[in-house]
Amino acid sequence: MIRAMPDRLTLMTVHAHPDDETISTGGVMARYAAEGVRVVCVTCTGGEHGEIVVPEMDTPENHARLGEIRAEELRRALAALGNVESRKLGYVDSGMMGTPQNDAPESFWQADFDGAVERLLKIVREVRPQVMVGYNDFGGYGHPDHIRSALIAKAAFERSVAEDGDAAPLKLYETAMSFRRNETIAKRAEERGVKSWWSPPEDETDEQRQQREEHMRKMAEATGPVTTSVDVRDYLERKGKALREHVTQLTQDGFFLAFTLDDWKELMPNEDFTLRVSRHGVRLPEDDLLAGLR
Repeated sequence: MIRAMPDRLTLMTVHAHPDDETISTGGVMARYAAEGVRVVCVTCTGGEHGEIVVPEMDTPENHARLGEIRAEELRRALAALGNVESRKLGYVDSGMMGTPQNDAPESFWQADFDGAVERLLKIVREVRPQVMVGYNDFGGYGHPDHIRSALIAKAAFERSVAEDGDAAPLKLYETAMSFRRNETIAKRAEERGVKSWWSPPEDETDEQRQQREEHMRKMAEATGPVTTSVDVRDYLERKGKALREHVTQLTQDGFFLAFTLDDWKELMPNEDFTLRVSRHGVRLPEDDLLAGLR
């Protein structure tokens, strides 16, 4: 028997690094926090091995303390979004596949899987979310930390359902990318003088093109249908402010921040999701992650 809804619902998002939370779910976190929903953002790693995109900050000293810098960027970004609680799993950034960081025993990718699930499950049992949001099994774009984040979110959801009875979460979502919309976004980015992630380099070789196309194919295959599209246009100003707090990761004239607020409202007024599991009756498509629970 499904438990009665509490007076205050809770949404939990599970992300790989600081900045991922704002890029993919900043709008919904801002919206639901403003509506009085308890919003909890779990960050799995410190992002210690990310690039530093600001040349004057790209120093050995800053790379040595990048985890500390990004923790402060995350704190400021969540504050910009609204009343969003932060929880951290405490793992070290795994870097990209095939790098020394990815093979390091302390990395998230090399960490004991069941141990990682236990860490997240402890937070699930603490905050008792009705809704959890993670990534698809390819982590959206294939980064090892995103893949691991996705898999432990799914496993923690399943274990809670199996073991926690009425206290378990009711709905599990994955972030979803609209590839058709990406073409329009890429065109606008180039009008703003910014190369998008989907634009091939001018000197791309045939081998590189094949690799890029294969990667895009994997991304598309892993992305589920958009079942739930949440209107966040009233919260895009907050999302933009939060993006600007991730100074080491996002340049002011780069892909995300080159767009104006009007661009965002026209091209990206919604954040999209795939409903993977619901223990509560639903009617698809939805326009609310909390549909049926309010």
